[in-house]
Amino acid sequence: MKEFVIGKCHAGKRLDYFMTHEVRWPKSLVMKAWRTKKLKVNGKREPLSYELCVDDHVVSYILEKKRFHFSVVYEDDNLIVVDKEAGILCMDSTGETQHTLFDEVNEYLREKGENNGYMVHRIDFHTAGLMVIGKTLKVKEELDKIIKHREMEKIYHAVVLGHFSKNEGTLHHYLFKDAKANRVFLSENFVKGSKEATTDYKVLRYSDGLSLVECTLHTGRTHQIRSQLAFVGHPLLGDDKYGNKEINRKYKKRGQLLMAYRISFHVAQASILAYLNDKEFISTRMPFSNTYFSNRKNI
Repeated sequence: MKEFVIGKCHAGKRLDYFMTHEVRWPKSLVMKAWRTKKLKVNGKREPLSYELCVDDHVVSYILEKKRFHFSVVYEDDNLIVVDKEAGILCMDSTGETQHTLFDEVNEYLREKGENNGYMVHRIDFHTAGLMVIGKTLKVKEELDKIIKHREMEKIYHAVVLGHFSKNEGTLHHYLFKDAKANRVFLSENFVKGSKEATTDYKVLRYSDGLSLVECTLHTGRTHQIRSQLAFVGHPLLGDDKYGNKEINRKYKKRGQLLMAYRISFHVAQASILAYLNDKEFISTRMPFSNTYFSNRKNI
């Protein structure tokens, strides 16, 4: 069974329009559900031309509830903070992928009678962890400003190869993006077309040739953590693009072990999101610790 509660934004729409355009069912599936009396409004079989009202309950008995690849960490009228699983694309602007995290979040919102959200930032396909999604264009634009002014701090956890000579420090490089190759290149000196990339790191634990590292971003460049750690000799486990394929195969890992672990806000009082000031959200997923650091040594 799948249930949708109609909000103000969907009131007045026809039942068939809601199911095809908002829920995004194929017309054939809508017709099948209606013909077999498995699509009902407030417990009754209404015609497909029925105009929905606020607080109507649209129920389908033809499909089981889909499992989402995220959990909700925080939600209010302005935004939602979700904890993404690894192995799903955040958003696809090419139209080649029909199933993304953004699609799932929008489906979650529509089931509650709300409009689609607005993507603010992204993390890689194989990266797990926290993401913030605005519920209105105004909030999305405000979050863009917050990120631009570095008022949203993002902290990542990564499993990397080797032990560091220094347990904490700052990585500063110049990063050049090759869009065609979908990878970046680093230099210690400025290169035309490059951008600065700065990351603080702190080693939390180590075990059997691996280190668990906490990374704080001061810039938000493509593949920043992955490329910088690889550049200094500590690539992420599972990262074939910048890392060691032979060791990755040994551990049977495909896809970098990286997590957006914590997000905190330090917002100006004039902002419409000033209530987020000093709020901190932490991922509930800790897949790295038990798997690779059960016999760990804390630093």
